[in-house]
Amino acid sequence: MWGSAMTNHPHRLPPPDPARRVDVIVVGGGHAGIEAALAAARLGSSVALVSFDLDKVGEMSCNPAIGGLGKGQIVREIDALGGAMGRVADATGIQFRMLNTGKGAAVRAPRCQSDRHLYREEATREVRAADGVQLVGGAVTGLIVEEHAGQDHVRGVRLEDGSEWRAGATILTTGTFLRAIMHVGETISAGGRVGERSSEGLSGDVARLQLKLGRLKTGTPPRMRAASFDWDRMEIQEGDADPRPFSYATTAPFPRLPQVPCHVTWTNASTHKIIADNIGRSAMYSGRISGVGPRYCPAVEDKVMRFADRDRHQIFVEPEGLETDVVYVNGVSTSLPAEIQEQFVRTIVGLERAEFVRYGYAVEYDFVLPSQLAETLAVRHVPGLFLAGQINGTSGYEEAAGQGLLAGANAALWLQDREPFVVARHEAYIGVMVDDLIVTHPTEPYRMFTSRAEYRLLLRNDNADRRLVPRAAEIGLVGQDVLAAVERKAATIAHAVSTLSARFVEPSKTLADVLKRPEESLANLAVKYPEVAALELDREVAESVEIEIKYAGYVARQEETVLRMREQESTLLPDALDYAVLTGLGTEAREKLTNLRPRTLGAASRIEGVRPPDVALLAVHVERWHRERDAANAT
Repeated sequence: MWGSAMTNHPHRLPPPDPARRVDVIVVGGGHAGIEAALAAARLGSSVALVSFDLDKVGEMSCNPAIGGLGKGQIVREIDALGGAMGRVADATGIQFRMLNTGKGAAVRAPRCQSDRHLYREEATREVRAADGVQLVGGAVTGLIVEEHAGQDHVRGVRLEDGSEWRAGATILTTGTFLRAIMHVGETISAGGRVGERSSEGLSGDVARLQLKLGRLKTGTPPRMRAASFDWDRMEIQEGDADPRPFSYATTAPFPRLPQVPCHVTWTNASTHKIIADNIGRSAMYSGRISGVGPRYCPAVEDKVMRFADRDRHQIFVEPEGLETDVVYVNGVSTSLPAEIQEQFVRTIVGLERAEFVRYGYAVEYDFVLPSQLAETLAVRHVPGLFLAGQINGTSGYEEAAGQGLLAGANAALWLQDREPFVVARHEAYIGVMVDDLIVTHPTEPYRMFTSRAEYRLLLRNDNADRRLVPRAAEIGLVGQDVLAAVERKAATIAHAVSTLSARFVEPSKTLADVLKRPEESLANLAVKYPEVAALELDREVAESVEIEIKYAGYVARQEETVLRMREQESTLLPDALDYAVLTGLGTEAREKLTNLRPRTLGAASRIEGVRPPDVALLAVHVERWHRERDAANAT
């Protein structure tokens, strides 16, 4: 169901003046904004995508890479739901790697190094080619808010030039730009990215809607010239010899661009001494930054100070594109003064003569505490307003894009009086992420990892299409041709598994039993047994067949767990339930439930501070609430 404020469709305002009128307005041209606009348009909505600078739509603000652990799975899910990120990455990738190939299937993840400039161009092309989407250049200075039936409704946005764009639904995907401040040492300037402004007016309007705001920090490393590096002194890191695309729709020839290596080097004791001696000049350590940065992608000064026992930290040296001399030095994100950045970087092996193109900097920005959102990413108490991306306290392109797709789809569905589109924790990493966000108060930017998913063996990168294409086809995010292709693939996998399970090669062992041996592979069996070779499976299908057989027992156990948990997940907690008066709940549980207002009993069970006895007692209170309501209605 929609959040309580979003269910009362008859209370919507009548359509406004048709001038500059669309169904959905998306504010922000980053990864979340692109997927939100495209998803809403695929479901039949007219969309205006508003961005500061139309030349920066799809800009990779930080690392020019897509995917990674947990993130790569999200990209494949976005693709299965009809999104663009996987296609754009495949078209513009200059190095592809499958991570964790030596580990289990649950944690393998695709990643690619992208050509930053080509990625932006391809992402912009996708938006411009989409039916129903128009790009609008300009700075959004505020929200159009109108009261109806005693409740504020968001009806569009105001731009700096005085114009207004009105819509039934507005999606904010403002990234790191809300009241953003950039820090380089003692130097402070307004802006969410070098060369771009801060969004000042929106924070005030969001706060006036009684939304609770927080403050977070992110950062980026310096960029340098490739010609100034001593490449031979660094460790080379090649991509996969036979790479795999993100998108299920990508066809040969692939990859489409020349592939290039990345390199690895390390900080050392000299690096650490310079940083430690100047730590008081870091914006982070001087007290000038109040926001909390990402724990899993810390600034280099944070790594040096927090892990003083380590004598080195790994640095990835990554090209930004095929036609540029600029290199992204991944691992030295910093807010130290420019002259200190030059000093410590030039102590690193291979970077002794480094020439700087741009210095690293930190960005501090506002975000909205995501516990105020429904599972649809609609703001619970403000009809017409949806949020996606870093405004919800997340970090990373992939997390933002997944939220954008979900918000865009749900904005369109809400306007059409259709059921919301929600993915559960056992269905997708996107579902894990949204559930994590709405039942917590993030104190640092949220980043996806495979370890966050308790059902990660069900959420593999190889089966995202089989998991999500049927769901996407139900509501129109993908066409019936895509669904038919996935059904054919699923049937091929099922036939192969059945064939291997039925063919005995030892008195009590089938080919499937043999394949379960750790040292065995489907490729080896195809050499030994003609009936396996006769299956003529392509690489992706063969991989899925092997995983399905090798992990069958583990998968079955996780599926049983999902079934046991389904009752809790389907038990809705009434909006009118007053946790303050429920007897028996622990004090912390009562406070957390009152503040976070979880939608289901399952969501309540995942809130920190809500113990299993609290959940059991809550189930009793919910049953009693329903009995009392039914009795009252009967009289």
